[in-house]
Formats: sequence, C-alpha cells, structure tokens
Amino acid sequence: MEKLIEFVVNHPYLVTAFLALLAALIYTEGRKAGATINTSQLTSAVNNKDAIVVDVRDGKEFQAGHIVNAINIPSTKFAERMKELEKHKDKPIIIVDKMGQQGSAAGKALKAAGFEQVLRLQGGMQTWTSENLPVIK
Repeated sequence: MEKLIEFVVNHPYLVTAFLALLAALIYTEGRKAGATINTSQLTSAVNNKDAIVVDVRDGKEFQAGHIVNAINIPSTKFAERMKELEKHKDKPIIIVDKMGQQGSAAGKALKAAGFEQVLRLQGGMQTWTSENLPVIK
C-alpha cells in the first residue's frame, strides 16, 4: 500500500490520465447498453412515442406486478426471444429489470442487433413501485 501511495504522489499526471481513461471507459460501456431514463421519461415515451416496455425479469416476478402493456422476455432467454421485438424496431425500446442493473446485457444485445432507440429504466421496477406508479398483476 505504501508503494501505491508513493507512486500516486510521484506520478500525478499518470494517475490523472489513468482515472480519466477509466471514467471514459465506464461511460462508453454504459452507453452501449442504452441511455437510462427515469419513470416520468418512461411514461412520456410510452404515451407520446409509442415506446415498447420490455421486462427482463423472470416470469414469477413479472406476474407479481409489471408495467402496463410490458412484454416479458426473461434475461435468461433474451438472446433466443429477441426476434419477437423485430416488428418494433422503429420504436423506442425501454428495458425494465428488477433494480436497473440486469438490463445492460439486453440493451447491448438490442444495440448489436440494430435497434437504435434502446433505453433502460433507472432503478428498474424497484424505483417504479417505490414511486407508487401503477402495476398490473
């Protein structure tokens, strides 16, 4: 640990460059999975832009409560069932998961398949339900 501190003190430009590159990498990788949106932006996108909500939680969690008109494609089967979304390729696709962390893989897969308008709900269904927004059971 002492050597690390000594290195940081002796090479501030290298450490700054490393941290800047690390931040850029994290930002770039995060954008590959689609930008994040909040609950009000999701509602607006669904109402005004005919956005499609794709819930990637497993079937049991989906049945316990989901956003109105959401399509359930569990993350474990997403690669196999992604073709179901081809007819919606021209619309915004909003990925919803449990806590806003598992949707990245689905977002990256959609981007790689040519979907341009891929978004992820920040905080997932946990945020949606904590804001007392409507769910269908």
